[in-house]
Amino acid sequence: MNLLLSTTTRPSFRRNAERVLLLACFAILAGCASGKHDTDNPDWAQAGSPPPPKRSETDKEWEETAAPPPPAFSENRLLPIEMPPYMSLKFGIDPGTITITPDGIVRYVVVASNRSGGATNAFYEGVRCSTAEVKSYARYNNGTWQEVTKQEWKRINDLNSRYTLALSAQGICRGNAPRSSVGEMVQNIRNPVREVQ
Repeated sequence: MNLLLSTTTRPSFRRNAERVLLLACFAILAGCASGKHDTDNPDWAQAGSPPPPKRSETDKEWEETAAPPPPAFSENRLLPIEMPPYMSLKFGIDPGTITITPDGIVRYVVVASNRSGGATNAFYEGVRCSTAEVKSYARYNNGTWQEVTKQEWKRINDLNSRYTLALSAQGICRGNAPRSSVGEMVQNIRNPVREVQ
């Protein structure tokens, strides 16, 4: 009976080994977390991954800056957006209307017209490359701008905005970020380069 009691109350060797191993893992993790890593050095992890973003208590969630009224555009300055040949409409962007906001939105005026040169419609929009979304702020028809009543971000790959998908790929975005300048965007719209994204 004493033998039975001593074997049930004394922890087994295996259980002790598991505890020691678990404590060693915690000690290693704590050492990694408290160690001094130069996170400004891109090779700090030796794994090719970028350093984690540095956040502070003053960081806040992304907020869009207020969109100004639609800028004046000129059909004489339009740069054509390459579209599939089966499209009945042609699209162009006025480079004088392109702006990059501090919060990462590219705003512009794009003009749509039929291939026979009929009525002209324009759209004042913003693209957020980081999320692959587009928002329409205003529409131009019959010589006047009309504000879009329900302004909301929508996925670029929506079938209703194929020209936005083409424009983003051809010149506005580089991966998940806007290109570095309006000049670079204009150059890429003039000479689109297909990039793997």
